[in-house]
Amino acid sequence: MFNSRNPAFRSPVGAVAAGTPVHFKITLPRDLHCSAARLVVTADATGAEQAAGARLVSGMFWCGMNGDQYEFWECHFTPPAPGLYFYSFSIDTWRGTLAIVRDWGGEGALRREGPPTGLRVPTGLRSPAAQALWQLTVYDPAFSVPQWLRGGVIYQIFPDRFFSSGEAKKGVPADRQLHGGWGEEPDWQPNAQGKITNSDYFGGDLAGIRRKLPYLKSLGVTCLYLNPIFEAHSNHRYDTADYTKIDPLLGTEGDFKELCAAAAACGIRVLLDGVFNHTGSDSVYFNREGRYPGPGAYQSKDSPYYPWYQFKNWPDDYVCWWGFKTLPDVNECDESFSAYINGPDGVIRKWLSLGASGWRLDVADELPDRFLEGIRRAAKAEKSDAVVVGEVWEDASNKVAYGQRRRYLLGGQLDSVMNYPFRGAVLGFLTGTDAAAMMEQILAILENYPPQVVHILMNNIGTHDTERAITALAGEPANGRGRRWQSAARLTPEQRARGLSRMRLASLMQFTLPGVPCVYYGDEAGVEGYRDPFNRTCYPWGHEDAGLVEWYRRLGRLRAQCACLAEGDFFPVAADGDLMAYVRKNESGALLCAFNRGEEPKTLTLTAEWQGAQALFGPAPDARNRLTVPPIGCAVLQAQAERTVSAPKTGDEGFAHDR
Repeated sequence: MFNSRNPAFRSPVGAVAAGTPVHFKITLPRDLHCSAARLVVTADATGAEQAAGARLVSGMFWCGMNGDQYEFWECHFTPPAPGLYFYSFSIDTWRGTLAIVRDWGGEGALRREGPPTGLRVPTGLRSPAAQALWQLTVYDPAFSVPQWLRGGVIYQIFPDRFFSSGEAKKGVPADRQLHGGWGEEPDWQPNAQGKITNSDYFGGDLAGIRRKLPYLKSLGVTCLYLNPIFEAHSNHRYDTADYTKIDPLLGTEGDFKELCAAAAACGIRVLLDGVFNHTGSDSVYFNREGRYPGPGAYQSKDSPYYPWYQFKNWPDDYVCWWGFKTLPDVNECDESFSAYINGPDGVIRKWLSLGASGWRLDVADELPDRFLEGIRRAAKAEKSDAVVVGEVWEDASNKVAYGQRRRYLLGGQLDSVMNYPFRGAVLGFLTGTDAAAMMEQILAILENYPPQVVHILMNNIGTHDTERAITALAGEPANGRGRRWQSAARLTPEQRARGLSRMRLASLMQFTLPGVPCVYYGDEAGVEGYRDPFNRTCYPWGHEDAGLVEWYRRLGRLRAQCACLAEGDFFPVAADGDLMAYVRKNESGALLCAFNRGEEPKTLTLTAEWQGAQALFGPAPDARNRLTVPPIGCAVLQAQAERTVSAPKTGDEGFAHDR
């Protein structure tokens, strides 16, 4: 009856700019004797001109027969303003007034009007699927994002653990605890006071990153994402002490400028981590520990920083991040704080002017809309092609945070987000979760996000906040077990062999799905480990898994050589049992990517367009144009340049899946 992802029923598909006419068509059985049909749209509270919950009803017109047994009804709807709109259809029939609502995969299902019941909703998907309504994301027509990130490769670095130049540093606080050897296990046990302080360091620095630029370039890296580099008194540096200074153990402002200049000479940009929801208690601004001359907000109500914080009972009772007293929350709506961060001489513009190319925003869902909009304005004012990426773990198009629908992707706040839903789909598929559900998770994001956002999604399979990808793929689940167990846990030789095989599949998916792969430092070397601090160990220079590193180099070359990976369309081919396959296609070419997670070979019978296709990874099709994907293996085919590859219209049409 309807499929929101098929242009035969909805054109254009996916998110649209405000003012774009969207054509809707449904096909109904003639024996329903439909006498009237309507498109019913509900405006959401995300900036649409209509009041939240307003129903916008468009009458549909009978427009002809679809064979002998079905008929077409159609209409146009033009969303007037940016926002979210949720829609369904209402039809008058001999059985009464019925609704066509969303079911699995964007398909339509009939039910009587009223609260939805009995619909098949894939596990793990959130509303609007659970509400049985389709979502139409409408963004500002002026919304554009930087082009330089498309088709590239991001590399995430936890600065203390990547590489140490060995250069002497000035002004390093005396209470820093430096490990005696690179590669020792990070401290994880509480100190004598029973606290975990994250105060042990290995001495990785900006000069060390600069020295490893040739290595990063060999991986095809085009952008570095650096975890916080500003002065702070923990090894993770998410407890900022001074936004205007480089942490002395990492180097100086001059070192930062040199890194950005050297990276630019290699074709690599630098993305900084902005932590603006909270500061450290041990900071210039709060100064609870009295490290700085002061006065900080903790020391005096007359401090210029006092209005930044929210005291319940000054000085010891204050709002802090998730209850951590070392991380006092900031009131981002305070004008002086907003000016300090977003003003003409503020933090955002300062570091962009010194060579950075953009910002990744920590806990973006805890930053108010007005503050996010201020960050975007400041970044674009300093550099029109600066990129602003948010940390959002769910579907960012319909995210509800603290009781409020967020409008990250409508054009006034973020350029893109960290794409944790794709991580869940990749790792879920490879560890046995239903393939169709994982493909649905991918397709839902592609349907809901503006296309310009999709092209620069930060696709990760591991970060500083998750277990290492190889551990997630092959290790025993931690299941809530603590740091002592995680410290002792290692992959067995059999688990590691399986993990390395799965890492090849996971990374190839990461590099070929829409968006930009973001490699967490050391993943390409086979580094394993559970959560903080075991996922933040030192890069194993001289002890890497050489085969896996070379695999990542091949992936980097694939990204550089195949334009369809920069902004090509995505077409699902198969998602059943142990097999997942899809096509990436644009005007210049196409790739067919197939993955087999199982222990037995899987075969796809291809259409004529793929006859003689070049095998870039894995086997080529046989003489009968059958592609056999090996166990725990993959295949990537590139269509011959002179052929025009027609991707399947829906589902896996055009491809026969031999189970």
